[in-house]
Amino acid sequence: MSEPNDLLALMKSRLQDLEPQQLDIVDQSAAHAGHGASGGHYTLVLVSPRFAGLNRVQRHRLVYDRLPEVMSGAIHALSMKLLAPGEA
Repeated sequence: MSEPNDLLALMKSRLQDLEPQQLDIVDQSAAHAGHGASGGHYTLVLVSPRFAGLNRVQRHRLVYDRLPEVMSGAIHALSMKLLAPGEA
C-alpha cells in the first residue's frame, strides 16, 4: 500500500460495515511534512447509525477495530469526528 489513494480506498472499504451516511477522509500529511514522524496525518468525518447511544471512546473503538494494519504504521495521526445521524 504505497500510494495515499490506496490507503484512503482501504480505509473507506473497511469502514463500510458501519453503514456510513457520510464518510470523508482527508489526507493532511503535506501540512505536517518535516516533523520527522513516519506515516500520514488524516482527518475522518463519519456519520453512522451505529454510533447512536455510544460515547466518544466506544465510537473511536469501532473505527480503530476496523483499521488495525493502517493504525500500526501507515497512519501517524487520525483526527476523528464521529457522529450519529441527527448529531451532524
